[in-house]
Amino acid sequence: MTGTFPATSMPDRDWWEVLWPEPSGLLLSLGIEPGMTALDLCCGDGYFTAPLAKIVGGHVYGLDLDPEMIAAAKAEVKRRGVSVLEWIVADAGEVAELVPEKIDFVLMANTFHGVPDKPALIKVVARVLKPRGLFALVNWHQRPREQTTVLGKPRGPGTEMRMSPEAVVAVLEANGFQLLRMVDLPPYHYGAVFEHRE
Repeated sequence: MTGTFPATSMPDRDWWEVLWPEPSGLLLSLGIEPGMTALDLCCGDGYFTAPLAKIVGGHVYGLDLDPEMIAAAKAEVKRRGVSVLEWIVADAGEVAELVPEKIDFVLMANTFHGVPDKPALIKVVARVLKPRGLFALVNWHQRPREQTTVLGKPRGPGTEMRMSPEAVVAVLEANGFQLLRMVDLPPYHYGAVFEHRE
């Protein structure tokens, strides 16, 4: 499970801001709460890391494979006047060895579709979480790519890589998690929040 996951490169920030001008609201809808300790897994340029850090009072880890993305995320967190516990440059599959404590909440946004061995990654996430900890996934709806336009161009992963909510639930529930809620994230995404049960 090494290397960048297919179709998961970080897009231009301007179109994330078009999609989600209020990332804090999105995060709150997924169940993050003040006082939790969180991990932004495959955090990219910190678009969600910074508001996540603000909500949880800095109790957040940010992990990405790309040092340039971590540098951008650090700058974004600094710009927002918040802090994180630790930045980790590593493969997502190594996270259980690198986060020094059990945590309450793992966020993985716009990346899960590209994970080649999903059960293996789910098991790694389970090792990071406290009992009944939450794993929140933000995914593109399973619509043709040409129908998901942002700023006039088709965006997101190829049509064939997109996962339906049912497919996400099936693979998570087969690997020790239970669905808590589905959240519609207009215009093109959904959030799936799972509780660790094993």
